Amino acid sequence: MDETVRRAVERAIAAMNEKLGEELTIDDIARAATFSKFHFTRVFQQATGVSPGRFLSALRLDEAKRLLLTTSITVADISHRVGYNSVGTFSTRFSSRVGLSPSTYRQQGGFQHRLAGEPRPGTKPAIVRGFVSAPPEISPGLVFVGLFPTRIPEGAPVRYAVIDAPGPYQLTDVPEGTWHLVAHCVTGPLTRRGTGYTGHHGPITVEPGVTARLADLRVRPKRLFDPPVLIALPDLRYRPEPVKRAA
Repeated sequence: MDETVRRAVERAIAAMNEKLGEELTIDDIARAATFSKFHFTRVFQQATGVSPGRFLSALRLDEAKRLLLTTSITVADISHRVGYNSVGTFSTRFSSRVGLSPSTYRQQGGFQHRLAGEPRPGTKPAIVRGFVSAPPEISPGLVFVGLFPTRIPEGAPVRYAVIDAPGPYQLTDVPEGTWHLVAHCVTGPLTRRGTGYTGHHGPITVEPGVTARLADLRVRPKRLFDPPVLIALPDLRYRPEPVKRAA
């Protein structure tokens, strides 16, 4: 990426983070990047995979997730802090993107106990499989691998799997369409949230007549340009204990 573009997008994301509770237009963000509106929108999408407006919306919901877990602020106050004038609109948007209502997200510590793959019709479902790799210096717990319609992991995944560690994965019954493959795991000190590692591959297209697609990806520390993982995932910090069988 050109250094001028990189710095412009960094300035834009910094402006978004500083003013999550304020009304921001694309013109405002483009001015922070010191680019024209139309040129800025194009280069921002190339750098992040999503439009500036979608990125800002994701940042706001991600900050709401943080506030729900780390403070006792009411849902109404949180909604205003992240730029929503209507608590109802905030709660609806949060629930659809995260998969849990704000109050349930707080009660469950930010984890979703059970994910449901989104039912999508497909004439000839295919298999997407590959290998998830990780830097040798990390030792993550479980790894989530999922397919989503957009670059932002939100809502219900098209298909997903949770594997015990980096390694081979397989997603079955994948419908025709164009999807983004995302892997996510946590590592480091087993704090409430852990340290997030993420990986992305795509978009990948499952076409009529395709029976299998190969897609490898590598998890790495989250970068500034990565859209937030909005969906509430299962608790990935711990591998399940093996079942002890009676002698």
